[in-house]
Amino acid sequence: MRKYIIKRILISILILFLVALVVYILMRCLPTSYIEAIARQKSMQPNSKSFEEWMAQLSATYGMDKGIIPGFFAWLGKALTGQFGDSWYYTIPVLEEFSKVIGISFIMGAITLVLEVVIAIPLGILCATKQYSKTDYVVSVISLVGYSLPTFFFASLLKLVFSVKLEWFDLFGLVGRNYEHLSSWGQFLDKAHHLVLPIVTLVVISFGSLVRYTRTNMLEVLNADYIRTARAKGLNEHKVVYKHAFRNTLIPLVTIISGSLPGLFSGALITETLYSIPGIGYASYHAMIAGDIPFSMFYLCFLAVLTLIGNLLGDILYAVVDPRVRLA
Repeated sequence: MRKYIIKRILISILILFLVALVVYILMRCLPTSYIEAIARQKSMQPNSKSFEEWMAQLSATYGMDKGIIPGFFAWLGKALTGQFGDSWYYTIPVLEEFSKVIGISFIMGAITLVLEVVIAIPLGILCATKQYSKTDYVVSVISLVGYSLPTFFFASLLKLVFSVKLEWFDLFGLVGRNYEHLSSWGQFLDKAHHLVLPIVTLVVISFGSLVRYTRTNMLEVLNADYIRTARAKGLNEHKVVYKHAFRNTLIPLVTIISGSLPGLFSGALITETLYSIPGIGYASYHAMIAGDIPFSMFYLCFLAVLTLIGNLLGDILYAVVDPRVRLA
């Protein structure tokens, strides 16, 4: 197991290096550029230097006058020491801006993951135990619709119904107008109230795939020979389903859930942007459209690290919970 983990970590480091290189190349080739926008803005001021002169000066200031490969290794050398530079868009250190916005994204991701597991797994088991019943069809249709809905469409629909028509929730933002005048408990409730629609959006569009996956694996286990043997011995259906079948269904579910763990920290870019929730996804969206290379590089490499860690944890947990898995 130790050799396997070391091997996977080394492979992950190589993959991360290649991902960072590709991301840096793409960021340097973006059609939008923060430096160009600032140079154009400054060149329009009275008695100012030309656009080309400003571009040369700002490129030298931000280290963009180097080639792509030398620029990448210069960025990598600083990144390895934990120095990701200052965000061009937010004008503060990247890690400082990250620490300000990661908390709300983590809270949303954690609540979403818990609700997804609590709702999806029981529904998947219910569909498997009542295969081809009305319950199975209804849950399958709902999960398929939720899985198929585009995030922006469903979020817009929720805002139209609950914010515009019913006026139960605000259209945008994390806090209300009177937030500063509320007590500590009132401020907590105000934030929780503003997070209802974003969390509902995330849960509905994500729980469908877990329902279908649980149902499929549960059906496969319920048709196994040892389940028929357990029933032939006279065990009641509850023990057969939850003590024998579900424990074996849990093995592949561990892999799926562990793969969802990076979502706790990566944020929901589309959902946060649509609801104007100041999380890491919302911050990274505005940084990227502004051509903020330092913040965008950090965020995208941060996503890559989370994905690699999630995959590594999934493989390790799969080997731990399944005694049939043997690593050469």
